[in-house]
Amino acid sequence: MTFFPDYFTRVAACISNADLAGLSRATQLLRQTHKRGGKVILVGNGGSAAMASHVAVDLTKVAAVRAINFNEADLLTCLANDYGYEHWVEQALGLYSDPIDLIVLISSSGKSPNILNAALKAKQMNLPVITFSGFDAGNPLRKLGDLNFWADSHAYNIVEMTHHVWLLALVDKLAAESGRGA
Repeated sequence: MTFFPDYFTRVAACISNADLAGLSRATQLLRQTHKRGGKVILVGNGGSAAMASHVAVDLTKVAAVRAINFNEADLLTCLANDYGYEHWVEQALGLYSDPIDLIVLISSSGKSPNILNAALKAKQMNLPVITFSGFDAGNPLRKLGDLNFWADSHAYNIVEMTHHVWLLALVDKLAAESGRGA
């Protein structure tokens, strides 16, 4: 009968291990992107893609910060078919990003080739990048962002829940600052 208490303790510990100064800096980057008229582009795979979609909607609706994600099946399959799965996100960035945008890349392992290539493309385009990763502290994605958040766990769901809470905390912080909620 200790599974649930132990599990929730692990989740809470991972969430509480947030880089608070980094989250404040991320809030500033999101606010600056909005003030410049830019948009936030969020990308992930699997559960992280679903999270990117949720956060993009909440950034736009709740925090009044324009945000998009690349979860359209036709976009993903077209670009993956033409350029390979490992290159579809970088191709989408080339097609949809503007010089005033902010890129948020989410990968539990920090090793997803399409996300790593997207980070390199964003850097090549001089776009600011925020990363969310987990698993190994030395994962490659954690080295590619201007601001990098790492969840200290090797369990997918714990990493994803941690990322989700941190990302939604950013939304709520922006909403609270603008008097829109939270």
